[in-house]
Amino acid sequence: MVYSILDFGAVADGTTNNGAAIQAALDACARTGGTVEIPAGNFLSGSLRIYSHTRLYLAPGATLTASHRPEDMIDFAAEDSGDAATGLDGSKDGCFLYACHAEGITICGEGKIDGGGRNVYYDAENDNGFHEAPLAVRGFRPRTSYLEDVNGLTVQGITFYDSCFWTLHMAGCRNVMVEGIRILNNDRGPNNDGIDPDGCQNVVIRNCIVSTGDDAIVLKATRPIAAKYGNCENVTISGCVLHSRDSALKIGTETWGDIRNVVFSDCVIDRCSRAVGVWVRDGGCVERINIHHLTGSTRRYAEHFREGKPTGWWGKGEAIFLSAAPRSETHPAPGTIRRISIDHLQLDAELGYFLAARDGGVIEHVSLTDCDLFLRRQSEHSPEYYDEQPSARGVYPHALSWLYARGVKGLKVQSSVTMDEFMERYISVEADVEDCEAFTFEKNAD
Repeated sequence: MVYSILDFGAVADGTTNNGAAIQAALDACARTGGTVEIPAGNFLSGSLRIYSHTRLYLAPGATLTASHRPEDMIDFAAEDSGDAATGLDGSKDGCFLYACHAEGITICGEGKIDGGGRNVYYDAENDNGFHEAPLAVRGFRPRTSYLEDVNGLTVQGITFYDSCFWTLHMAGCRNVMVEGIRILNNDRGPNNDGIDPDGCQNVVIRNCIVSTGDDAIVLKATRPIAAKYGNCENVTISGCVLHSRDSALKIGTETWGDIRNVVFSDCVIDRCSRAVGVWVRDGGCVERINIHHLTGSTRRYAEHFREGKPTGWWGKGEAIFLSAAPRSETHPAPGTIRRISIDHLQLDAELGYFLAARDGGVIEHVSLTDCDLFLRRQSEHSPEYYDEQPSARGVYPHALSWLYARGVKGLKVQSSVTMDEFMERYISVEADVEDCEAFTFEKNAD
């Protein structure tokens, strides 16, 4: 069965709220299974709930535009539990595309889903004219999607555009295929993450183009989702082109459950604050992570200063960042990072490798091999700080090294490291290693 939204009264004028018409098509499809078709044209809508055995198809030239009126949006936290006590603030954020406790859902096509970030972001002119720091935010900004407990989820071919909050948030989903999508967000937009598998199992993400301000692809185990659906595990991410002013590929910071059995491979890192970042902050274990064949560049972006301290994007141009540290001085022990294998990196970067376990955090059995790192200036910003946000230490001045390692047990580093003349003035040619057991390294560097 194919259900065209035009048959249910939808109007492609970009101003009429078609939420009721499109939802009627989705409801009809839920009774039989089949396809709901969005034809060419611009269709404004409030939240849409997608049910099992539904294929939401956007035809070439179709745009599905999210309303920014709070009254048009689903409070997704209350939808699931009957109240807002799940730990996810659905009444504050809302979401545009919503599914929960479903199976066999596909979102696909050649059309576009418009999150309307331009309606909420503005430049506060607070970074000394660089126009690089995160934009300021005003008004209501819903997630572009929130898909919870979907077994057999496919997202394919679609373009997500200008999200104002998390773009593709998959929570507690299983057997997921994300393939060939484009996420084209404002690269100064805070919280406009690209793809967020949160407490998901058996996930394949491949051949995607993701451009965001916040993290491009980030694996999480948030507290409410880990409690309901367990660990985030069995995830492969490959063949993607990633641009972000935060991390290209990230794990954490939310680690209320474990995150394990992950492969990041064969991706292009395009001017990101960090290529790969792994955080434990909430007591979980991140383990059996295989990272290989990444190429591209990392750089710094301008910050503004609040109460005399730099604030802005997380990251100072690191190639690799591993951090096991308390979220705050009163937070419990952060957790464990172990069995991390990294090889065949070819990156131009403004900072090298940062690995630090502090105050009860554990990092063990880490190898970096066959890596080629060229430390060169790519921005107007001088390297002066290390950045462990969010943590009790935060951002702090420190002498910089191409390798900073603290409290790591079982660390192997084999990397070529070269520097341009600018970086030689700031970054030590020696590794800065403290309290590391079974540490070996081979460095071929000028």
